[in-house]
Formats: sequence, C-alpha cells, structure tokens
Amino acid sequence: MSERYDCTDPEGRAEGIPAAASAVRRGEIVVLPTDTVYGIGCDAFDATAVASVLAAKGRGRDMPPPVLIPTARTAQGLATQVPDYAQRLMEKFWPGPLTLVLKAQTSLHWDLGETNGTVALRVPAHEMTLELLGDIGPMAVTSANTTGDPAARTVDEAVGMLGESVGVYLDGGPAGEGQPSTIVDCTGETPVTLRLGAVSQDELDEALVPEPVLEAPEPDAEPAAEADATPAADPATEPDAEADVEPGGEAPAEAAETLGEWHDVSTTERPSDGASTTQ
Repeated sequence: MSERYDCTDPEGRAEGIPAAASAVRRGEIVVLPTDTVYGIGCDAFDATAVASVLAAKGRGRDMPPPVLIPTARTAQGLATQVPDYAQRLMEKFWPGPLTLVLKAQTSLHWDLGETNGTVALRVPAHEMTLELLGDIGPMAVTSANTTGDPAARTVDEAVGMLGESVGVYLDGGPAGEGQPSTIVDCTGETPVTLRLGAVSQDELDEALVPEPVLEAPEPDAEPAAEADATPAADPATEPDAEADVEPGGEAPAEAAETLGEWHDVSTTERPSDGASTTQ
C-alpha cells in the first residue's frame, strides 16, 4: 500500500524524505514535488525501477525519462564533452527549470531507455527535492501523470492517476506555475532549443550573448499531458524533456532557420537525440 507524507508540515517532512529515500533504495518509485510540476521517479541506476516508472505512465522505452541531480557538479560524472555554452547555461539557470541534453558517459551502468547515447539533466530549484537527491543521488524523474493526461500539479492529482503503482507520495503543496522546464540540446557545436517552457527564448539568448539566436516556426503545440515528457529519443537535434521532466511533441522537427549560432525547434520531436525529458 502506498504511503503519503504531508511535507508542508516539518514533522511530516522529517518522516517523508527518509521514507522516500528508503523506498528508492528498495527499487520502488516515488512521487515528489519539483519547481515545475510533480514528478514520478526512481533510482536512475535501477533499470527495473526505471521500467516501472515508464509502465506506470503507460510509456515506452522510446521516451526515456530525464535525470534530476543535486548539483551541477554531479553532471561531470554523468555527461561528457560538455560544451562551454552548456556550462554557461548551467551557471545561469541551475538550480532551475532548464533541462540540458548532453552526451552521456559511456561507462555508466544504467538503462534509461532508447537514449542514443544522451542524457537529459536538470538541477531542480526545490529545497525538499534537492534534499532527497542529496541523500540518494541521481533520479530518473518524469512528470507525474499517465500518458494523455495533464501533468499533476498536486499530490492528489498524482494519486488519482498513478494510484498504488507508487510506493511513497511526498506532498509538498501545489507545484509552481505548472510550466514544464525548457529543454536545450547541448550535444552539438551550437545549442538547439527543443522545448520552450519556464525559461524563455529571450532569457536563453541573454545568457549566451553575444551568440546570435535562431528561432524556428512554432510547430503544433504538444499536449499538456506530455508537457513534461521526453519525445522519442534521437541525438543532438531535437528532444523534449527535467527536465521527460521536467519534463514533448512527437513529430519530426521542422528545418530551423539558421540565423546564427542557435536553433529553436521548441516543442518538436528531436530528430536524432535519445535523451529523455520531462520536468
């Protein structure tokens, strides 16, 4: 039977975070609040638990979850060949609602799904979630919803969709504004905006000045339910993501106008990137 903790109360939080950490170590999945929407997650290095997260959402391996991490420094052990512009984005927006798709370390023993050698990373700006991540390490986290339904903004909404598939629910009160994270593909020489969310294109541009920015025609908006999810994985051109995370669209990306060093193919599916995204 699922356990639920009211973490808006100091006593409930003191009990809930250790309970969630223990559940994750046992291979169970948990629901937790983030700075975007509620997420459903597990130990990123437990392939069976990751499969359970995808099953609970009704999602396949072609939409792998993003990974939430406690600090930007953690990214050094999970990603490789991180470009300078990605470092600048980390410094500007982490912790915060920006998911970065990077080339994954090839030595890692994990199975997030069909990632094509990439990983979507995010440091959430949520004190309680950071405390949990600091205890157990990287977590594969995607939006807390079943496929086709809106991402949960309250723990009650998450319970209604996910029920007993979750071991522990952490109730941190209503999620922020319910906007998903912005996702940027950082696997190539230039950044590619895969999905616009809580971080605007103008904010991204400002962080990378003096590099010029590209914006592509807006494709059909992706369903609200999948706003925090990752599109079918493919490399360095277009994912959606917390992040799944934080969490995208499912149609191939339209050719982006090349006005400079930046491509914006937000809300379209990444033509060739395999990282997940959600939060």
